[in-house]
Amino acid sequence: MNLHTWWLFVTATFFISAAPGPNMLLIMSQSVRFNFRSAMCGAMGCLTALFLMMSASAAGLGVLLRNAPALFDILRWAGALYLAYLGYKVWTAPVSEATVDESANSAIVKASGWELYRVGFVTAASNPKALLFAAAFLPQFIQPGLPQLPQFGILLGSFTVIEMSWYLIYALGGFKLSMYLKKASVLKTFNRVTGGAFIGFAALMAGMKS
Repeated sequence: MNLHTWWLFVTATFFISAAPGPNMLLIMSQSVRFNFRSAMCGAMGCLTALFLMMSASAAGLGVLLRNAPALFDILRWAGALYLAYLGYKVWTAPVSEATVDESANSAIVKASGWELYRVGFVTAASNPKALLFAAAFLPQFIQPGLPQLPQFGILLGSFTVIEMSWYLIYALGGFKLSMYLKKASVLKTFNRVTGGAFIGFAALMAGMKS
């Protein structure tokens, strides 16, 4: 894997992970309701689920790409279409003054570390789109002529660091950040910037060659 490909992956993952989805909102609400340390338990639960889902999804892709090079183009276009779809959904997402939904962690009965970890794990694992995303997105950055396992290791390791960094940012922002996200004007701008980034990366994916 060359440095340019890795930087493209890091940049794309940075914007994708930044989007305030269920995991991020859950961690932020846990930080507000309990404290930063408690939110980190939930963050580790989310991260564990995502890592396991992406590893399971990517496990067989190396053999498929090596034995069927044409599959690279199919997955490349699938990834581009999926990113474009994400961009459209984020761009057109309805904006309200009550964006942060406290019901995200309403199942939490007590602020024990294990319970917060479990809620984070189940929240992330309940989204089957993570498997589709991994299967369509990761192959864009894999070079079929090189060993597959080290490349997957680099991508998964980079994803873990970036995802955890955003968990830290959302948890540290806590209540102050949640108040900003409740403002319709700020959220609308954030949605447009993030949605535009998704669509831009979809165009880059469509233009990539194996």
